[in-house]
Amino acid sequence: MASLINCPHCGVRPREEFTIRGDAGPVRPAPDADFGAWDAYVHLRDNVRGPMAEHWQHSGGCRRWLVVERDTFTHEVFAVVDAADYTRVPVAKPARARKAANPAGRRGGA
Repeated sequence: MASLINCPHCGVRPREEFTIRGDAGPVRPAPDADFGAWDAYVHLRDNVRGPMAEHWQHSGGCRRWLVVERDTFTHEVFAVVDAADYTRVPVAKPARARKAANPAGRRGGA
């Protein structure tokens, strides 16, 4: 089965036409922010297993930057929006994704 992404400009296209940049969540600090804020922005990323919003470029098509909300474990795509229209809101985890991410039903890191 091919992975397909529904580009808001070009329609349904194969995943191979897209280039992934990564997490769409981090917000760039102000230019005068302290070293810690810049260090966190550049180097610290969550390695999410489950729903996540990511920046993707349709490099083999319209070349627009998109935000793809998908499950990093199952690769199910929930939504695709133009990055210019994207507002940073947390991606809601579907119940089955929460269960897959934490199969033993444990809380915390243990």
